[in-house]
Amino acid sequence: MRRLLIVAATMMTMVAANAQSYEQMRDSLEEAADMVRKFPENIDLRLRKASWNMLLQQWEYAKSEYDEVLKRDSANVAALYYRAYTQERMHKYAFARRDYERMLKIVPGNFNGQLGLALLNQKDMRYTEAMNMANHLVEQYPDNAVAYAARAGMEMERGMLDVALFDFSKAITLEPANTDYLISRADLLIRMGRKKEARQDLDTAVRKGIPKPSLIDLYNRCRE
Repeated sequence: MRRLLIVAATMMTMVAANAQSYEQMRDSLEEAADMVRKFPENIDLRLRKASWNMLLQQWEYAKSEYDEVLKRDSANVAALYYRAYTQERMHKYAFARRDYERMLKIVPGNFNGQLGLALLNQKDMRYTEAMNMANHLVEQYPDNAVAYAARAGMEMERGMLDVALFDFSKAITLEPANTDYLISRADLLIRMGRKKEARQDLDTAVRKGIPKPSLIDLYNRCRE
């Protein structure tokens, strides 16, 4: 349970940072680094510093912190999960895969771990494995919008547009406030030539708070 709480705490740091400017995030990183220098054995402080490194896209620095955490606690779920993510961003797919698999041995069936590995398989062109994992996630978590949206993204990449449309629509039904799903479905509908429906999704996203200028490319594609 503590390991899962540490993952949640790291994610909360990232959510809080969304409201900060780049300079504020740099200041927060410096504060975290100073605390790590004072208490180098404290795992929670290292995880917090690593989360700021990640937010600033300092992947190598983040990985170094997760390495240090795992030297002290080889079964730390948060460090394994986020180190896998940093390895992925650095295109070190084999190392990322190893961390996701180690994590899933510690917390079998964990949604984030399975999703991370499925998306990694997609990036690594292991398409059959990726789709099998996505299907398994949907079966395991039939009420989770993220599972459907992730599978839809894979299907869209592979040109499976009709089933991708079903999955994006299911994700929107489960999580109607998520404008990312609406925008993704609009993009898909444009590709399918269903531009009137795509525009309706874009208009809905605007009503939900997305600035219309940020969607101008998609609106233009609706008129082409």
